Amino acid sequence: MNIHEYQAKGLLGRYGVPVPRGGVAYTPEEAVRVAEGLGGAVYVVKAQIHAGGRGKGHFQEDPSGKGGVRVVKSTADVAAAAEAMLGRTLVTVQTGPAGKEVGRIYVEEGCDIARELYLSLLVDRKSGRVTIIASTEGGMAIEEVAEATPEKIQTIVIDPATGFSDFHGREVAFGLGLEGKQVNAAVGFLKGLYKAFIELDASLVEINPLVVTGAGQLIALDAKMGFDDNALFRHKEVEELRDESEQDPTETEAEKASLNYVKLDGNIGCMVNGAGLAMATMDIIKLEGGEPANFLDVGGGATRERVTTAFKLILSDPNVEGILVNIFGGIMRCDVIAEGVVEAAREVSLHVPLVVRLEGTNVERGKQILAESGLPILSADDLGDAAVKIVRAVKEAA
Repeated sequence: MNIHEYQAKGLLGRYGVPVPRGGVAYTPEEAVRVAEGLGGAVYVVKAQIHAGGRGKGHFQEDPSGKGGVRVVKSTADVAAAAEAMLGRTLVTVQTGPAGKEVGRIYVEEGCDIARELYLSLLVDRKSGRVTIIASTEGGMAIEEVAEATPEKIQTIVIDPATGFSDFHGREVAFGLGLEGKQVNAAVGFLKGLYKAFIELDASLVEINPLVVTGAGQLIALDAKMGFDDNALFRHKEVEELRDESEQDPTETEAEKASLNYVKLDGNIGCMVNGAGLAMATMDIIKLEGGEPANFLDVGGGATRERVTTAFKLILSDPNVEGILVNIFGGIMRCDVIAEGVVEAAREVSLHVPLVVRLEGTNVERGKQILAESGLPILSADDLGDAAVKIVRAVKEAA
């Protein structure tokens, strides 16, 4: 789960990470009130969407205009910037051409920037450990830095048995060219980041840029945080920060039904139990010349109601021209799956080819339910047979 910049700064601030003062606004009037409360002579107005590159982006309604991060010098300009952003679609390198609609903005105090650095914590899949990534090239996408100047990226792996120590912070500070009191400030900064990362079960904390001010202070000028969905039950306060408008509506509905669903660009819907089997199903569909329309794992203990919901979610995608159901019944019984498929097919008036491959617990009963349903369901003997049949059926129906 991802959250907005202002939410990330709010969380990090509780852990002692220095962030600029600011406030969220949903209307130009609220933006002006936030600016008036901040005082000062310079304000930064930032569009809040789950995507990077906001400052270099553009609004669909005004392609030649300014992006989603604007520095202004009066409350009147704050209002004008808010008016230009709210309710409009911001397009960045990360949103794609469709862009994302801006529903809220963040107004914060201006900052005297002397240097821009990069700092992040993430879980390195190769080592299985929390890793610090730092670079002197702040304000740039770290992927660009890695490609153009990899020598400017510093990587430090944290041993989970000992956790973060001051020497890690000093190593990062020296690598970033910090001096004097800035070294101790960096150690404290990283301590706060690491503690937040561990205690909140984060998957990513990215500070880009981390700035050194004219007075020599370290401040998180931007902040991005992502969290492990599987640990959110331990962090209700974090889960409440979810912005459903940033998610695909179908994925949101799937989440409410405890289904693992990810929309893809193909035309063959998939309903499978088990993530590994779902990946194999998508692979074999592509091997046979088809394109999967989704990843959907109904889980090992799905009920008939959940299966029905899964079926409806697949068919809610207008690109779906056929469905492959691939179930290996261990904990999940094949007859329960069959009942759910039949119920859903009847309820939504199935209009696309459907291939079902069942194997495992109560498989014969499951096949009997499908055969006696009176619905045009194609049965498959194995996964390879199922993939061949659904790809052929979709092509013939086109």
